[in-house]
Amino acid sequence: MNSLYPLKFEPIIKDLIWGGSKLKTLLNKEKATEKSGESWEISGVNGNISVISNGFLAGNSLTEIIEVYMGDLVGQKVFDQFGNNFPLLIKFIDACDDLSIQVHPNDETAMQRHNSFGKTEMWYVMQADTGSQLIAGFKQNTDKESFLENLNNNTLHHILNYITVKPGDVFFMPAGRIHAIGKGILLAEIQQTSDITYRVYDYNRRDAMGNARELHTSLALDVIDYNTCADYTTPYAHKQNKPVPLANCNYFTTNLLELTDIIERDMAGFDSFIVYICTEGNAEILYADHKTETISKGETILIPAEMGQYYLKALPKATLLEVYIAYNPEEDAD
Repeated sequence: MNSLYPLKFEPIIKDLIWGGSKLKTLLNKEKATEKSGESWEISGVNGNISVISNGFLAGNSLTEIIEVYMGDLVGQKVFDQFGNNFPLLIKFIDACDDLSIQVHPNDETAMQRHNSFGKTEMWYVMQADTGSQLIAGFKQNTDKESFLENLNNNTLHHILNYITVKPGDVFFMPAGRIHAIGKGILLAEIQQTSDITYRVYDYNRRDAMGNARELHTSLALDVIDYNTCADYTTPYAHKQNKPVPLANCNYFTTNLLELTDIIERDMAGFDSFIVYICTEGNAEILYADHKTETISKGETILIPAEMGQYYLKALPKATLLEVYIAYNPEEDAD
């Protein structure tokens, strides 16, 4: 069997009612249009399975190569837990208009209601028009009754927490946290493999056929976390050529790499694939006796678990998000 290598995938472009042109103009997505809202970079969602675009495996789907390479591709621990299902969905999102106000269920509720995983996610803001805002949680603790009253009175904006954003801002969105991406924001999203969204408000918009989009208020009420938290923005330090932690949860771990040089990475001990999302600049991946693969702004690449030692080289600068499933030895002691 031929050795695995850094894998690229054909982007799956989604034209949406709130989409815009930044996927094409800023991230060089050739198939994007003036109304493209999402580029699904790596997806194991049924009906939207990613297809490899480089190397001898080009044309094969992500599911097909997991079936063949199993733990060598995704890590044995990941394969034991998820089988042929890839556990993460990686996206770029361009909000030319406000997205609906929404919430996602946790694993338990999503499994009971939809036979699906829940959706915990995180956002990394890549570009934001001046004054752009997103919604994360509530201004103060509330409850179901107050939420419904404000929803019915068209005054949700009185209780929701609005945050003005800038490039580099990071937001962790656990299942249950009400949220919305605002107009003018381009971001990278890392989430569980799930397409379950409960819309509670959509600005009374109508689609091209004149139909209002479906709302899921009754489903949402029991999954919303009505408590506020001290700070919805994730703080982090800027360090060149060293991984900086951004998020660490049961579903994914994400580091920030701001590269100006060459650094060594090693898959030993990870027992997971690693995904790199390039949010700025260009970098080169050097592996297996001088083989190389490049990654540029707007591109995503998957490093197989079996690949061993490799190097990331800035050309001449690059910002990467490094994503994997963390191995936790404590889980084995349970």
